[in-house]
Amino acid sequence: MIHVEGLTKRYGQSTAIDNISFHINRGEVVGLLGPNGAGKTTTMKILTCFISATAGRASINGHDTFDQPLKVKEQIGYLPESCPLYHDMDVTTYLTFSAEVRGVASDKRKGAVEKVISDCDLGKVTHKLIGHLSKGYRQRVGLAQALIHDPAVLILDEPTSGLDPNQIRDILSLINNLGQEKTVIHSTHILSEVEATSDRVLIINNGHIVAQGTPRELMSRSSGTTVYVTVKGSDVQGQLASAPFVKKAEKISDARDGFVRLAVQGADQRDVSLDLFKLAVEKDWLVSELKAETASLEDVFAKLTRG
Repeated sequence: MIHVEGLTKRYGQSTAIDNISFHINRGEVVGLLGPNGAGKTTTMKILTCFISATAGRASINGHDTFDQPLKVKEQIGYLPESCPLYHDMDVTTYLTFSAEVRGVASDKRKGAVEKVISDCDLGKVTHKLIGHLSKGYRQRVGLAQALIHDPAVLILDEPTSGLDPNQIRDILSLINNLGQEKTVIHSTHILSEVEATSDRVLIINNGHIVAQGTPRELMSRSSGTTVYVTVKGSDVQGQLASAPFVKKAEKISDARDGFVRLAVQGADQRDVSLDLFKLAVEKDWLVSELKAETASLEDVFAKLTRG
């Protein structure tokens, strides 16, 4: 649905994004994750035909963003970070206007407006001026205008920016629901949002894609799974260190009654809890703790974006 190849954007001597490539399949929800200034918004502006790339190609549902911008815009709904709403319009009037601008047929506009009002839970504020709404409701109105023409692709630039925790939860729930029938790419620098909504993650830093995959894949690739074991036996650390499935066995502390606590990393970064348990049974060791821990997405993000 979205295909990006060798995309580069320069502003004078400054390079915002540098030769990035990725694809997003139909029906995927993908989080574009990165620190402020990483290149997330620039990428989205190119995908929405707001600006053109310096080099490379991008297409939406087979339509090139440079050669066929009107076709691309028919395919997408776009919510920029600061949605330019008309504050002197009420919600219904604004959404009706948006439907007209988007080319929704006159006999279908009322139904389209009613649908997005229902989908975005705007029923309580339909006749209020947009300027009198809370930021959370204004964000919902911005999302409604992005949905008014029933696009195949949604591009959302930091959709929860500036919202309180309850408002964030509501917007994330809405993104999850939309992701069941549409392709969604949304940018954020809040890690919990990515884990809550995204099938796949692209991490961008200093204009480069530095990692991509599911949240679980990224966490497992970073440093693998560490198994913490508290065990009692003869030369436990030495025998674990020489086991073929173990890369490293590090003593953390001595526990009471002759037990020792170790951190064990597998030879291929996988979870070796079962192998370790089988070895303990074979060696007749006493085990009081066996716990596997994988690096968090926060750990992965920090590792990839701090040089």
